[in-house]
Amino acid sequence: MKMFSIKKLISPTGSIQGKIFVAFSLVTLIGIVAVTSIVYLYMRETVKNNAINSVNESIRQADESLNLRLEEVSRLNTVVATNKTVLDTLLSKTEEPSFEWFQEQKRIEEFLAALIAYKSYISRVAVIGLNQKVFFVGSPWLDKNVLFSPMMDALLQNGSGHAYFHQTGFNNSIVTGRELRYNRNLIGMVMFDLNDEFIKKIYDVKPTPDSMLYVVDRKNEFIYEPQTSVLDKEAFIQFNQQLAGTDGSVEKVINQQSYLVITRKSDYTGWSTVALVPMKSLLTETTHIRNVLATVAIIVFIFIVIGTLQVSSRITRNIRRLRSMMMHVMEGNMTLPTVEIQSKDEIGQLYLVFKSMVEELKRLLEGIMKTEREKREAELAVLQAQIRPHFLYNTLNTVKYLAKINGVPNIVEVSESLIELMRGVLGNTNEFLTLQEELQYVRNYVTIEKYKYVEPLHLNIEVENDDLLQLNVLKLMLQPLVENAIVHGLSASSYEGTVDIRIYKVNDELRIEVRDNGKGMSKEQIEHLFEVNKVQTNTRFSGMGVRNVHERIVRLFGEPYGVFVESEPDVYTIVQIRFPLLPA
Repeated sequence: MKMFSIKKLISPTGSIQGKIFVAFSLVTLIGIVAVTSIVYLYMRETVKNNAINSVNESIRQADESLNLRLEEVSRLNTVVATNKTVLDTLLSKTEEPSFEWFQEQKRIEEFLAALIAYKSYISRVAVIGLNQKVFFVGSPWLDKNVLFSPMMDALLQNGSGHAYFHQTGFNNSIVTGRELRYNRNLIGMVMFDLNDEFIKKIYDVKPTPDSMLYVVDRKNEFIYEPQTSVLDKEAFIQFNQQLAGTDGSVEKVINQQSYLVITRKSDYTGWSTVALVPMKSLLTETTHIRNVLATVAIIVFIFIVIGTLQVSSRITRNIRRLRSMMMHVMEGNMTLPTVEIQSKDEIGQLYLVFKSMVEELKRLLEGIMKTEREKREAELAVLQAQIRPHFLYNTLNTVKYLAKINGVPNIVEVSESLIELMRGVLGNTNEFLTLQEELQYVRNYVTIEKYKYVEPLHLNIEVENDDLLQLNVLKLMLQPLVENAIVHGLSASSYEGTVDIRIYKVNDELRIEVRDNGKGMSKEQIEHLFEVNKVQTNTRFSGMGVRNVHERIVRLFGEPYGVFVESEPDVYTIVQIRFPLLPA
């Protein structure tokens, strides 16, 4: 079940190759879309600006061309206004019809004809006197009724310099006129009609076939208007009022269609030129460019996707190899395939780490197998060892009962002490026990030992406080010291031996002193007790000496705890244990 969960955990539900492919494809797609959009918008803006510049330049050239013609007509007006023949004719008293009147008419018409010769843009020139004398060259026909027309009123009101009037109807034309004065008195008007076709030709500015261009005077009267218009006169007047005072370009929506509106006002005539260019027609070429860009972007993206698939496959090839090796090891095979990963990148480094880890795992598994084998052997040995103490306990009990039956109390005492001592040492596997239990081991040991010597052996235990007996101490911490005192201190003595054990507390330390009245030890002998390379083999019971007890305490609790020896030859020996206070 555990193996199944591991396999499920590393199953390729979301492969690195797939993530690299998707991520790179998304980044590429976003980049291509962004670049294509920026290029398209830039080209659209460029086309729009080029159209604005082109229309502005065309309108400027048309205005300049018209201004040149109007300036030329203004000079002709001045020529007529200062001509003596014209002034004398208007001031003469001749009446129509008369020979003198025909002579005057002939002279003025010859003068006017010569004046507009080779000027095709002028369709008619006329001199009109307030005395109802009318002379003209060109078409259409003109008579004295012109004096009572709106055109004449407009020209008379504004003709101190030069005035303009758009004449509509059968003969569309632009009329420019100037007053004729003699001795500062108004005597008449000179008028030049500009050909309507000339105006159309000048303002035939069309960046697109469906573009529209309007020219209006100061009174919002059309000077020029297209044949087809999206605005009637009233709508255009309102629209033009919104654009009043502005020169430049702006996008406007007219009849739910977007138009580029370009306006310009002539400084010479005061006329406003308004061009309406449909954005749809203007951007037709950019739409084609957009489609081309989209096609190219799709083709490039397809090639990049194919390349990304190949590159991601090559990048993750070593990852797939490493994964295969891991699956191989997970199935219990500790031998890696012969195909190695030779790359020097992170995957190659990861392979080397994995390889060393497998080798270490193989070594640990072999160690575990060896340990398990040794453990089984140790369990068998423990089972055998458990049989031996039980057999020994039963044998000692048998000896004790036989001694009791035969009335030998000494043997009974020794047997009981030995049984209790062995049961405590061999039966209790804990590393720590109470001080009271440790003292009982010491009593049992001394009971056994005292029958070996001729002279009596006395054990005195002094406890400062009974609460100290419930503290934890190391197992067999005190018995080796008493054994050392009896074996080395009292065995060679010729008088009664005494072992005094004093237990007390100093600050946060438990102090245990073992004092004997034996032969004592010199400094060399004391140092010999703590030599590392010496093993205390001459202890009779446990095989553990003073150095062993000292090392056990220091290893567990560090300095300043341990065993400290003070002795005077042939007088005494004091072995002191310093141990931390460990509640049970």
